[in-house]
Amino acid sequence: MGAQSNAAPVIIKRKKVVGGGGHHGGAWKVAYADFVTAMMAFFMLMWLLNATTEKQRKGIADYFSPTIPLSRVSGGGDGSFGGDSVFSEDQIAQNGTGASSLKPSKERQAMGQTGTDTNDSTSADAAAFAEEVRRIEEALMGIGGESMVSEEAARHIVTRVTDEGLIVELFDLDDVPLFQGESDRPAPILEQLTVMLARVFDLVGNGIAVNGHIRALPEVLRENPAWDLSTARAMRLRTMLEGDGLAAERIQRVTGYADRKPALRNPMAPRNNRIEVILLRSDN
Repeated sequence: MGAQSNAAPVIIKRKKVVGGGGHHGGAWKVAYADFVTAMMAFFMLMWLLNATTEKQRKGIADYFSPTIPLSRVSGGGDGSFGGDSVFSEDQIAQNGTGASSLKPSKERQAMGQTGTDTNDSTSADAAAFAEEVRRIEEALMGIGGESMVSEEAARHIVTRVTDEGLIVELFDLDDVPLFQGESDRPAPILEQLTVMLARVFDLVGNGIAVNGHIRALPEVLRENPAWDLSTARAMRLRTMLEGDGLAAERIQRVTGYADRKPALRNPMAPRNNRIEVILLRSDN
């Protein structure tokens, strides 16, 4: 007993063996998933930009617009952060029968109890012009039928609607100009386009304006012919339209803008060589 009580205690040490490197967490998986999602959204955006028209992109942008009208009789707050947008006239109803400001802007003026213009004749004119624009665009682009213009000529055409009216813009391509050199002699493609325009504008009776624009010419020229050339080209298009059957009395204005209103940031780009044929609204 004495020997056992004096003996050293026996200590058993068990070594815990852990296999593998252990759990390092899954944060990288979350980051990778976010990266894949962002890349998918990016490529979808690139595809949409390439596969849609300007009007379709405008519709998509409007669909995701965060501006929502609050009610039929309230336009929300006012000021820089009061809910206004560049489309406030279209999306925010106006206030009652009187303006909410002593000096209301055109976009914030009172529009009556219903929030719309009470002038029925103005609304009827706008609706009639919208119908005319639809008919012309269908004829130009062949919507619902055969187009009046060839696929090659359609590359030179862009249309847009403004407060002034429907603008049909004819412009140079890098390899296919509308005029021969720096002159007002029309190229064959322009002759084809004017025949088509005369036929399309014959569908309606509105007045017509013609604007001439050219690209910037080298500054080393002793005499810059920009003004004369842009005006001469606009006048030549007018005579071509009249020669193709358009009534002369429908031409309300012919203007040359030289290189003062370029379509592209590069003032010498061929795209700045263009003619705007405007189908005017009836009140212009």
